[in-house]
Amino acid sequence: MTPYTIFLLTLAPLLWAGNAIVGRLVHEMVPPITLNFLRWAIAFLILLPLAGPVFRRGSGLWPNWRRFALLGLLGIGMYNALQYLALKSSTPINVTLVAAGMPVWMMLTGWMFFGAKVSRQQMMGAALSIAGVLLVLARGEFRHLLELRLVAGDIFMIFATMAWSIYSWMLTRPIEPAEIRSQWASFLLAQVGFGVIWSGLFAAGEWAITDAHIQWSWMLAAALAYVAIGPAVIAFRCWGAGVQRAGPSVAAFFSNLTPLFAAIMSSAFLGEAPHLYHGAAFLLIVGGIVVSSRRT
Repeated sequence: MTPYTIFLLTLAPLLWAGNAIVGRLVHEMVPPITLNFLRWAIAFLILLPLAGPVFRRGSGLWPNWRRFALLGLLGIGMYNALQYLALKSSTPINVTLVAAGMPVWMMLTGWMFFGAKVSRQQMMGAALSIAGVLLVLARGEFRHLLELRLVAGDIFMIFATMAWSIYSWMLTRPIEPAEIRSQWASFLLAQVGFGVIWSGLFAAGEWAITDAHIQWSWMLAAALAYVAIGPAVIAFRCWGAGVQRAGPSVAAFFSNLTPLFAAIMSSAFLGEAPHLYHGAAFLLIVGGIVVSSRRT
């Protein structure tokens, strides 16, 4: 847990929180799954000049194309598509609450499929971190949690969280050639190339079964530029590097900073005033990170 590792794992949730704010601002301009496809299509075009040779014949991508197709499905296409589907029948507070179980799913996935051991410190850290997220979601009063009811969207979010945990663990088990793994742009572009295909298929389904339409404007163009550069390229680069350095179990606790950053940014951009419980939640989440990553 060097300062650089902490920076990587903190910047990604900050950018993802910004993604939620921007998505809220333009949700009437573009269908949600189409927004996801457009941001990854733009990210693909940004990365192509940096790592285009990864798609050439003879590249180490093709012997491992099934792995990259799976990474693209889980981390780029499936997680976001399920999250947007969840928001069709569930509330944002329910969806975020389900996603707050990420540390638990990370530990279970690592234990069940990747031979990872779960320490007492990790369990204590998970309890602290989730308590902090619950405090934000409950708006400082835990009695609000008793009002929550699971619907189909919550089930979608559970599967989304499971997909992200498998994706993160796969990043720690490299089997691809070193020339791809060592070049962050090549490694990300290999995933995005397949991810764009998956997200495009999901977007096509959205247009086929819903009354989808886009209201083009300069605001939407600026929003697309942000979500493609920040939450897509930069955040995924930081998250991938951070997971490799700290491991997925510890990185999962940093992902719980996302709803806290979203609350702070909501007060700045959406006019929602911050409260004392935001500070208390921050201490709980950071405490969970410290406890889970401390060496015995």
